Amino acid sequence: MKTSDFYYELPQELIAQTPLEKRDHSRLMLLDRATGETEDRMFYELPDFLKAGDCLVLNDSRVIPARLFGKRETGGAVEVLLLNDKGGGKWECLTRPGRKTNPGVRISFGDGRLNAVVLDKLPGGNKLIQFEYEGIFLEILEALGKMPLPPYITEELKDSERYQTVYSKNLGSAAAPTAGLHFTPELLDKLRAKGVEVCFLTLHVGLGTFRPVKEEELENHEMHAEYCVIDKDTAEKINRAKREGRRVIACGTTSCRTLEAVSDEAGLLREFSDWINIFIYPGYKFKCIDGLITNFHLPESTLIMLVSAFAGREHVMAAYKRAVEERYRFFSFGDAMLIS
Repeated sequence: MKTSDFYYELPQELIAQTPLEKRDHSRLMLLDRATGETEDRMFYELPDFLKAGDCLVLNDSRVIPARLFGKRETGGAVEVLLLNDKGGGKWECLTRPGRKTNPGVRISFGDGRLNAVVLDKLPGGNKLIQFEYEGIFLEILEALGKMPLPPYITEELKDSERYQTVYSKNLGSAAAPTAGLHFTPELLDKLRAKGVEVCFLTLHVGLGTFRPVKEEELENHEMHAEYCVIDKDTAEKINRAKREGRRVIACGTTSCRTLEAVSDEAGLLREFSDWINIFIYPGYKFKCIDGLITNFHLPESTLIMLVSAFAGREHVMAAYKRAVEERYRFFSFGDAMLIS
């Protein structure tokens, strides 16, 4: 299968630049994965389409203010985007301008309480950077860093909490798990009241999620790695649902990737904390999930390939064509789809 099989035409004006005033007032397209039939609803109606006993799995990762602006010793400006925490104050980073940040270059940020030195150039062009500071790194980031919005969002975000889910807890993502942005505390309460079991895992989203697939043959694409955690309680809840024949509904491709990477052939999980780099595309046999809540994704991205693996490429591309015709909002701040 080729990357070009997942291309579609998207008018620029359908890329949502700002979040809606009310999170759960996004549109919700229902997609029947067996028939390809679609229906237009609203996200706040989600409790009508989930069943008592369904197990809804949410990603509670929280976006860090990972975008830093600093200066080299020569005075030249540098932008640094934190991607992956390598431990000991070392981070894999994206830098601009990249040619001005070779190994050995020193960078200072803000009032000088955060400094850094470039240690190495990594495969693919990212840099390994050692940060130097006194105190708590995340507190310094809160003071100096900015929210790392995706490159297709050009308008400034007035409230940074709108790029966080209402249940975000564990800091570490360079991008939001955007399918969860539609939930409100009240909507979660309605789901629980209906008998939907809600549980959480953590996958720290990397910016690799936005990178286009450059290989024409899908099998040649190298998937980016992301760190995930499934605790004992969540594993037990999902395993109980699987054994009792109840549906497991993943919210977002991040939750889906985590569940499918960690589960065994029977779809059962164990307590887990490690890096995963699973690449899901048509032909993949799903083991754990029975339903998926997801946003509308970039053409030729690994995310639209994952959705196509779950619902069938023809069904997904037809649904996307209809979403364009019906003027749905696309990407991070856009509308959602429930596939079951």
